[in-house]
Amino acid sequence: MPIPLKSGETLRGRYRIKRIIGQGGMGSIYLADDTRLEGRQCALKEVEHDRSLPPELAREARDQFLREATVLARLDHPNLPKVSDFFSISNRDYLVMDYVPGKDLRTLITEARQENRFLAESDVLNWAGQLANALTYLHSQNPTILHRDIKPSNLKITPDGLIKLVDFGLVKLLAPGEITITVMQGQGTALYTPLEQYGGDSGHTDVRSDVYAFGATLYHLLTNEPPADARERFLQPEVYIPPRQINPDMSLRTERAILWAMSLHPDERPETIDIFRQNLISDRQTLPRLTPSSTSRWNFLNFPLEQSLIAISLGLTLVTLIVTLAR
Repeated sequence: MPIPLKSGETLRGRYRIKRIIGQGGMGSIYLADDTRLEGRQCALKEVEHDRSLPPELAREARDQFLREATVLARLDHPNLPKVSDFFSISNRDYLVMDYVPGKDLRTLITEARQENRFLAESDVLNWAGQLANALTYLHSQNPTILHRDIKPSNLKITPDGLIKLVDFGLVKLLAPGEITITVMQGQGTALYTPLEQYGGDSGHTDVRSDVYAFGATLYHLLTNEPPADARERFLQPEVYIPPRQINPDMSLRTERAILWAMSLHPDERPETIDIFRQNLISDRQTLPRLTPSSTSRWNFLNFPLEQSLIAISLGLTLVTLIVTLAR
């Protein structure tokens, strides 16, 4: 792990480090003061490339960082922090973003669990709508931008109630006909990562990978329990507990949308974030019938059972009507 910067250090004659606010295997995220703009705080994301890389690969990784940082700096969306600067010092690269105040959603889950309650579904769906807006914006860029690390701790809620998708650590650009290296290589957080992403940068990921992580994040927010990771589900389907078995107050519609998004095979998930949003929030529903291959056999029973009960009720009513008319 890289040696972290010390409080009081100033980078590029402008960014004075205050403290570490996040840490990972390839660097840290710092809260810093922008000394050129009095009163402005920013978040500095540090990336240190693997020192064991051959010089050619190290240069390629650095060039990739600069290309992708340039793309991120052009983004402008209310649910994304603005990237304002990027630079390199020695073998470390830095991405400068707006600092987002407020709690992350993982903290809200912890507080709810400690108080023996669930987060309100209406609040979670409001946050989901905002997250969908951010992801739709990213996916509509040319080239398409995948986030690949959607999870509660990467979602912050500001004092004004605005959701921000704060970490660009695993952002990936999809150029036509190729899959590029990420700004900060990795596979995402296991609990929210689809099977296809376990291949790292050699694996084929597309917008449906973000759909899976979106669904897994909603599962955690509405149950206070993280979902079983995709590898474990693949080997032992029974470990995947349908969310309404944990939180029976959750609506059936929300559960079905989450189960669809978390299908193990990409082809069985919503094709786009917008399709997922429509089935989660809007009045239009195009949810497919769930199958054992897309989720666990427990989940498969929920929707067909409801349909069966309705069919039986209608059938009995029709028989009664026929008997009455025959008299």
